[in-house]
Amino acid sequence: MKARARPSLPRNARGAVLIVALLITALIALALGSYLTLNLSTSRLARQSYQQSASFHLAEAGAEEALWSFNQATGGNPAAWTGWTAQSAAAWRKFAGFDFGGNTAGTVKVYVNNTSPAAADKPTVVAMATVESPGTPPSTKMISVTLSRRSYFANGIVARDTLRFNGLNTTVDSWNSDPDNDPATAAVPYSAAVRSDRGGIATMSVQNSALLVNQASVWGYVATGGAAPEVGVQGSIRGADTPAGVQIDPARVSTDFAADLPPVTAPVDGTIIANVGATLGTPGVATKWRCPSITLHANQTLTIQGYVTLVLTASTGTALSVTGNASIIVPDGSSLTVYIEADGRIAGNGLGNGNKRPISCQIWGTSTSAAGQTLQIAGNGALKSVIYAPNAAVTLNGNGDIMGSVVAREVTFTGNASFHYDESLASYGENATYGISRWRELTTAEERARWQGVFSGW
Repeated sequence: MKARARPSLPRNARGAVLIVALLITALIALALGSYLTLNLSTSRLARQSYQQSASFHLAEAGAEEALWSFNQATGGNPAAWTGWTAQSAAAWRKFAGFDFGGNTAGTVKVYVNNTSPAAADKPTVVAMATVESPGTPPSTKMISVTLSRRSYFANGIVARDTLRFNGLNTTVDSWNSDPDNDPATAAVPYSAAVRSDRGGIATMSVQNSALLVNQASVWGYVATGGAAPEVGVQGSIRGADTPAGVQIDPARVSTDFAADLPPVTAPVDGTIIANVGATLGTPGVATKWRCPSITLHANQTLTIQGYVTLVLTASTGTALSVTGNASIIVPDGSSLTVYIEADGRIAGNGLGNGNKRPISCQIWGTSTSAAGQTLQIAGNGALKSVIYAPNAAVTLNGNGDIMGSVVAREVTFTGNASFHYDESLASYGENATYGISRWRELTTAEERARWQGVFSGW
């Protein structure tokens, strides 16, 4: 049987089908092309975004290198600026070889305008980072960072572990001995007329018993590392803006306190002496002395003359002992800075400072031992001093006035002393580490043009 032939489409119909097929193919090709273009554009944008982010973080890393060098220099490291090119007080350095993968590499140039700033100076660090990869324009970020010295005494009392007030009538408040921030003008002594409510006390511990306000009256702020402070029925935490009848002002209590308490090192120079006599130093002159220990008893006195730095070199036992009716006297116009690694005990007539500013009498505990050191200060007079001993247990015993600031591992008040924090200490930065006081990205052409010259040619 003969097969029947299928009827064929008319020529005009076959042409229409072909045109439709071509149109569909063209649309698919167009869609695929658009998709590929979009995909490539998205990939390029992602790459550029990645490079922008990488260059930004690389610029920050460069600024941190400069900050590290500043703090190493402050700590006495002679190699702090090794690898930097210096000219006068300025220095610069290029850090290269940063591999971000995918043939992406980065470099950062860092410029410092002053590597030897005075205590009150604020050096500037400018970092310019560039990240580039094949087929993509390089990404450049530039940041400017202003540094300033951190104060060891930004708060009245800081304890790394515990802070306890064991007296029944202990008070905490503040005043400012240098309200115009000009040491050339006369200092302001503490009095009820200049009393303020910025007597901040703090502990970094998260333990419930870390900060025992107990029966103390705090006219200021209280901060802990996690737990609420324990306040007795007669204790209080208040300020000038606290409503009447409120015992604990929640606006003046925080539980997220954190601080860095770096160790300090004693100077390695100074005139070596076996012991001290009735006087130490020369009026109007800065002198440094090194002595194993000091022991004063009975009615002995040690009078400081001029600006004395005393390093007690004993590493164990008691390096400073003042008992009986003995005393150390710092007359008005003189100053005393003591570095002590071993234990210290000042009782008797104590430490008499004739200056109005507590910063004129400094005690630095240099122990790095986990067991730390003990510093005991007792007396019923007025103690004007600052104490920084991050690994020490400090006990303040007496019923007098304590003016200044205390930073230690543990701080215990025994007695009914009145503590007055000197607010001017918050801006005292001598020998302190550096921190960032201002940070900003340089985004405009005018801002960048100011620094382009220092980054060219290297």
